[in-house]
Amino acid sequence: MRAAWLGLLNLFALNLLAVSAASAYDATDPANCTGIGWDDARPLTVARVTGQPRVNFVKSPYDDDFKAASCPAPTEACRKKSYLVSDDWVLVGRTRGNFTCVTYQPPRTKSQTWARGWLPRAALAPVAPMAAPTLSDWTGSWVHPGGQLTIKAAGGGRLRIEGDQVVPADRDLNNGSIAATAQPKGGVIAFVEDGTPPFEKPNGADECRVRLQRIGALLLVEDNNDCGGAGVSFTGLYHRR
Repeated sequence: MRAAWLGLLNLFALNLLAVSAASAYDATDPANCTGIGWDDARPLTVARVTGQPRVNFVKSPYDDDFKAASCPAPTEACRKKSYLVSDDWVLVGRTRGNFTCVTYQPPRTKSQTWARGWLPRAALAPVAPMAAPTLSDWTGSWVHPGGQLTIKAAGGGRLRIEGDQVVPADRDLNNGSIAATAQPKGGVIAFVEDGTPPFEKPNGADECRVRLQRIGALLLVEDNNDCGGAGVSFTGLYHRR
């Protein structure tokens, strides 16, 4: 009987620890890499993996069932098995010490999945956007997993941007769309869904906000996750069809 009671007590203690650990998770913890995010004042940037054939991702504190409290750090214990290779392009998020939070999607992939995690800052080199793209640099049909954008000349130095994005959701699909006429300024096209000048209202005003940049042969699209249903985002690097 005593052994049975001890077993129940041990099981209760383990469950209590598990609940306590789960309740301690904080998505806003600055040591936790959750992705790139949106910033009204700063367009998204791109970096290229450099210097090594492979660069391993680095853990956040809540990885490995809450056993990575000291991460991110330059230790073997913080090193993930997953990695990127030299010349991979990533979307750049926050920096913490010697590490940068990045988001990566393989080029030409058909999957809408992303890899997110810390990478050493020393292994990343900024990729500069096109300095002065002409209207023809923007126009065309641009594709990305689950979605597409069409950009056409609209006269007076303006461009018409229309696009759709579809994201699988359990047994259904969530979708979003954007449509705007805007004029490039400083190498960036920025617009909101209701046509007001970007970004006149404070972020969080339940309006779709979009920015476009030309980077190399690609079109970099970013939005504030208010351009469609749950989980729908146009953010990513688009290839010209």
